[in-house]
Amino acid sequence: MSENDATRTPSSKAGRHAAIEQILSTRAVTSQSELREALEEMGIFAAQATLSRDLLEVRATKVRDPQGRQIYALSDRAPRAEWGEEGAEQKLQRWSQDLLVGAATADNIAVLRTPAGAANLLGAAIDSSRDETVLGSVAGDDTIMVVCTSAGAAEDFCNKLLGYAEGTKANEA
Repeated sequence: MSENDATRTPSSKAGRHAAIEQILSTRAVTSQSELREALEEMGIFAAQATLSRDLLEVRATKVRDPQGRQIYALSDRAPRAEWGEEGAEQKLQRWSQDLLVGAATADNIAVLRTPAGAANLLGAAIDSSRDETVLGSVAGDDTIMVVCTSAGAAEDFCNKLLGYAEGTKANEA
């Protein structure tokens, strides 16, 4: 979460787990004390023993990053070099190209259309991209509502996904 993010995360077990997953997905964390500091920045306070249990429960393990440092990573993700923003953005590009059939905006909401049964796939790619202008998304059967930080951000987000659907590469958008 960015410093400007107005989303509050509860200190509950589920909230801690979601925060830990978000932290480990967006930055290299080398120790439990570093993780505890990152959580405290989010207003979540946990004892070391609680963090140890949480790391086990979210299936985080230590792996070597490309620089040779040992960092925590979630077991269903590759090391940071492969699961950073670029990888998530490429996934969003691929799913947009395969599934997006239409996009429109209403104020700060982007409304995306997919074939029946495909909205969750594209919605998951949107969520994992961690776009700073996206506050959240809700996917139904063939429609996704993406709440953005502003009307301009919603328009830009639609244009980006439509560009992906038309074959524009992630680094060109």
